[in-house]
Amino acid sequence: MKRSLKQTITLFLFGFFLLLAGKTEAHAPDQSYLYLRIYKESIAGRFEMTAKDMNKAMGLNLPDRLTMEIIQPHLETIYTYLKNRSDFKADTGTPYTVRFVEPTVLSLKEMEDFVRFHFELDGVDVVPENLEILYNVLFDKDPRHRGLLIIEYNWKLGVVDNEALFSNVYSPENTQQTLSLAEASIWKGFVALVKLGVWHIWIGLDHILFIVALILPAVVRRKEDEFVPLSLSTARDGWHPVERFKPAFFYILKIITFFTIAHSITLALAALDIINLPSWLVESIIAFSIALAALHNIKPLIKGKEWLIAFGFGLFHGFGFASVLGEKGLSGDYMILSLLGFNLGVEIGQVLIICMIFPILFLIRRLKIYPAVIKYGSIVLIFIALYWFVERVFGIELAWGAYLGL
Repeated sequence: MKRSLKQTITLFLFGFFLLLAGKTEAHAPDQSYLYLRIYKESIAGRFEMTAKDMNKAMGLNLPDRLTMEIIQPHLETIYTYLKNRSDFKADTGTPYTVRFVEPTVLSLKEMEDFVRFHFELDGVDVVPENLEILYNVLFDKDPRHRGLLIIEYNWKLGVVDNEALFSNVYSPENTQQTLSLAEASIWKGFVALVKLGVWHIWIGLDHILFIVALILPAVVRRKEDEFVPLSLSTARDGWHPVERFKPAFFYILKIITFFTIAHSITLALAALDIINLPSWLVESIIAFSIALAALHNIKPLIKGKEWLIAFGFGLFHGFGFASVLGEKGLSGDYMILSLLGFNLGVEIGQVLIICMIFPILFLIRRLKIYPAVIKYGSIVLIFIALYWFVERVFGIELAWGAYLGL
């Protein structure tokens, strides 16, 4: 029965994590942008979308690298889509009409090209105190998608050429929002960055699995660990269950905090353009970090110093966060606030994940099957991580279903 139970656990974990790996795009940006420029008696702006997003939203077949010659035949389709999926009006109810002007292409290093669909709002005689904005782009096709509203220029608020401060974040559940044009929006922008940090942890499956690899052994201690009290119950397969919740919980929080410190450092270095690494290399190392963290659960690599693993690989995860945000949220006058807010959001997201998983693991830590959960769960994590590693190093998509006979 013991062998059968372990096999059942293995198959369950394998299927669960592989299902996530197949359906979740680790570290996908999933963002489009709405920029606004607020003048004394007029409002202008632009939508920014990638080819991937336009293909998904409108059924087009655009390549990742774009030129105006490629975009030109599809402009009417795109304009109609954006007009139907957005709306601007004053708080008095006065509607404004979107009038598109000449679009441009924004080419970003190591990222997909963005097309900038510039527009002006007709009907604005006096800029209102509040602007009601509907943004419902791509949410019906991709519930994970987020629309970021950025006030690029507003002399009244002292904002000039800002590309770092997000005023609103649109989601499928929150497509209609009010933008205040009379009050400073520094706090709103900071809160938006915090939310964005939380969101990117939750959609970044590779980061989540790295946390899972670190947290699996957090409710037990190895027999040979010198800091294990002798009063603990008999070890099973070399593991002692911890006796108290609080010390174990704060131990894993300490490890995750070192992870946050590390990725904060490299995220800042990337934002300041001091160090930039190729995205394929960063993403490959992130995948490899999951495999090593999981291997550490089976055979210790650095006994009693898991924080070193978290810190070392956290440096590369920071470059991964930088590649997700690209040049959108980490430049300009508000870079420090953007970095602080985003990193705070990441830490909050990580702590929430720990708070959901850790109590469950603590409750089952004394069960005879828990060593098998650690062992076979780590094996599954290693498999997924190496699968991603191969894909990212060689730039290919593996048909895992074929290899498994599915």
